[in-house]
Amino acid sequence: QVQLVESGGGSVQSGGSLRLSCAVSGYTYRRYCMGWFRQAPGKEREGVAGLDRDGSTTYADFVKGRFTISQDNAKNTLSLQMNSLKPEDTAMYYCAADCPFVTLVTALYKYWGQGTQVTVSS
Repeated sequence: QVQLVESGGGSVQSGGSLRLSCAVSGYTYRRYCMGWFRQAPGKEREGVAGLDRDGSTTYADFVKGRFTISQDNAKNTLSLQMNSLKPEDTAMYYCAADCPFVTLVTALYKYWGQGTQVTVSS
């Protein structure tokens, strides 16, 4: 049974930073590409960053230069470092795994976590 458990969310002021983590269990971690997504109230879930098995990455334009996706294979953990946060970054953030290639397309991911809330105040 594949499990993804996010942590690290919270409340921060505009311009602040947070680091999200996703603990992965139930499968051989390095076999799949992974990603981070977010969903704000009343909006569709959108891709934030993706990380492929070969280390290649992709980012949504609205986070380029501010967010960094990375992995710690020894700890089976996926991370998202978020800097220069803005109020519009407020959302529930989700970790996802198992996609055919690095992508920000929600429908191409098979496994999802329950999410962690990020709130940025102005």
